[in-house]
Amino acid sequence: MDRPTGAGTRAQAAQGNQDDAHGSGADALLAAAAILEEDIVFGLLSPRERLVEDDLMARFGLKRHVVRQLLVTLEGMGVVERKRNVGAVVRAFPAREVMELYALREVLEAHAASLIAMPVPPARLQALVSVQQEHDAAVAAGDARAVFRINQRFHRELFALVDNAVLRQAIEEYARRAHPIRFGSLAAAGYRERARQEHWAMIEALREGRREALIALCRNHLLPSRDAYLAAERERAGGPA
Repeated sequence: MDRPTGAGTRAQAAQGNQDDAHGSGADALLAAAAILEEDIVFGLLSPRERLVEDDLMARFGLKRHVVRQLLVTLEGMGVVERKRNVGAVVRAFPAREVMELYALREVLEAHAASLIAMPVPPARLQALVSVQQEHDAAVAAGDARAVFRINQRFHRELFALVDNAVLRQAIEEYARRAHPIRFGSLAAAGYRERARQEHWAMIEALREGRREALIALCRNHLLPSRDAYLAAERERAGGPA
């Protein structure tokens, strides 16, 4: 599995953003949360791995009470769970929960695709193309962290075409909950390239008004991250990958 560019060690992987997280207060807390979420997404922090308060204080230069707020924030994001007599650990998802989460995401995103008004105004379509061109550049550069961030922007721009704010919020919320599940797809160059091609196929379906093709693309686009996570969990448990 490929690792994010320059990620020979955890310290090297986080160095580009870590300076922003030093200090105290809400900005430092949110910066540290974003860095840790990316570490989890890329498998630099593994499912069930402990997050030790003293280590986080040293890494981010935060006071203990801010680190405790940080762990509460990560728990609210669904990437960490706190266990009695153990502390905070990276959340591991049982297979059934993964399947249920992705089944719900499929329903939400396919329904959203069915509601997009076509033809899409050229200016709105161009905004999506512009984001995808940035995604192309990040994929070509092998910058997995940039791919992760720009991928979120692409899907936010795509579903902004839906005139239903509640549905858009639900899509974004359940996509965020799936972030810890996505390390198997985002960390591998082949999966990133597949996603890049599927993004362009979505743009062409919108351009040509092919609604059924768009719905199918939205459904199939979810499968690699789900399947990669389940395969990794089977392998970790000693079963067939």
